Amino acid sequence: MPKSPAPLRSAPPSTALLTVAGGQLIAAPLTAPEGVRERSSPENVRKRPSPEAAPPPETPRPGPANPYLRLLATPGAKAFTTGNLIARLPMGMLGVSAVIMIAGSRGSYALAGAVTATGLAATAVVAPFTARLVDRYGQARVAVPATVLAVLGSLALVLCVRYDAPAWTLFAAYAATATTPNTGGMSRARWAHLHRGDPAALHTANSFEQAADELCFMLGPVLAATLCAGLFPEAGTLVGAFLLLTGVLIFAAQRATEPPPTPRTRTAVSPLRLPGMPALLAVFLATGAVFGAMEVVSIAHAGGAILALQAAGSCAAGLLYGSLRPARNVRRRLLFCLTGMTALMSLPLLAAASTTSLPVLALCLLLAGAATAPTMVTGMTLVQRATPPGQLNEGMTLSVTALLGGVAAGAAAGGWLVEHAGTVSGYAAPTVAAALALVIAAAGAYGWRRPSPAG
Repeated sequence: MPKSPAPLRSAPPSTALLTVAGGQLIAAPLTAPEGVRERSSPENVRKRPSPEAAPPPETPRPGPANPYLRLLATPGAKAFTTGNLIARLPMGMLGVSAVIMIAGSRGSYALAGAVTATGLAATAVVAPFTARLVDRYGQARVAVPATVLAVLGSLALVLCVRYDAPAWTLFAAYAATATTPNTGGMSRARWAHLHRGDPAALHTANSFEQAADELCFMLGPVLAATLCAGLFPEAGTLVGAFLLLTGVLIFAAQRATEPPPTPRTRTAVSPLRLPGMPALLAVFLATGAVFGAMEVVSIAHAGGAILALQAAGSCAAGLLYGSLRPARNVRRRLLFCLTGMTALMSLPLLAAASTTSLPVLALCLLLAGAATAPTMVTGMTLVQRATPPGQLNEGMTLSVTALLGGVAAGAAAGGWLVEHAGTVSGYAAPTVAAALALVIAAAGAYGWRRPSPAG
């Protein structure tokens, strides 16, 4: 009987796969190596987390609730702000220091006033060209040499006064300081570059810059007078020149936050020719007249110390205004601010006409100052919107130049009224100037229309 065939044994699993490649017979492993087999086993595949099951990314921590802390948390902001504040403080020092130094040496306030007025006129001519160069070649490349020239002018003035040089040398030396760059405008241009497309952050930045202006013009004259009286007449000018150069060097060294230069093209037009800009500059001119007239009349009526209250009111109002959410329509906002400024500027006139109490006048000046910072902040916002990004420094410098021209005109008008009609009537000058700014703004508002979602 034939033997039954032996039971078939299951063949061991093949461990190689025969294949042909390039005419050669190759034995390739059929199974993956041990480590790969482990990682790709069904158990491990099931254990591997799917992309859907991945943990969600960490939610970023909310920033500071205070808008000014959020603003200064911008990378590089604290450094360039520190330098700019140091450079801006001399803006309130140099004019007062020059008057004290020249009047004390030559015994003539008329000569001192004429020298500083000449410097102001030279600044009105030179500053827009300096700002245009800043836009074209960059802040650091232009601001530093321009500041060096201005500092040399201040040092020349000190030497001319110290060594009793002819009077015409005082005019020439002080006119050389006109190359001082508009540090406030450069700082605002940096904020506009860093927060382009964020109207709320720009509103806070403009409010911060306006409050810084008020603070520097409030502390600068006090520091200048203290240095000149406590040390020697030239001390205010020397310290101011040192602070200006130091601050600009610190500011210019912060290259990471500097707006890129914009080479000027043949098609570029001056900001003066942009729609609505002439009316805006006229508003700044009239607003400057408010400041100039109020300063002269208040000094004649109650002394210069009382002016600090107006600056303090403006500084506090600017900080408060920057912490609020602004109305989207900037044109209407400016008209509202100018209306408030016109109304509040009448308070010192009413106080001077109805009482001789200095505390009452001081309170009215504090309230009157509260309207100026929101007006300036809103006006600067409109200038930023009307000016192309590559011409921001020039546009803002033109507005500051118009403001300074208004200060000079207002001071002259206020002084004439004080001399011919008395200080009480002199307080009518800032009220009339504020009303004029309101009328100009209302008449020129149609030219500020731009296709912007923020109005």
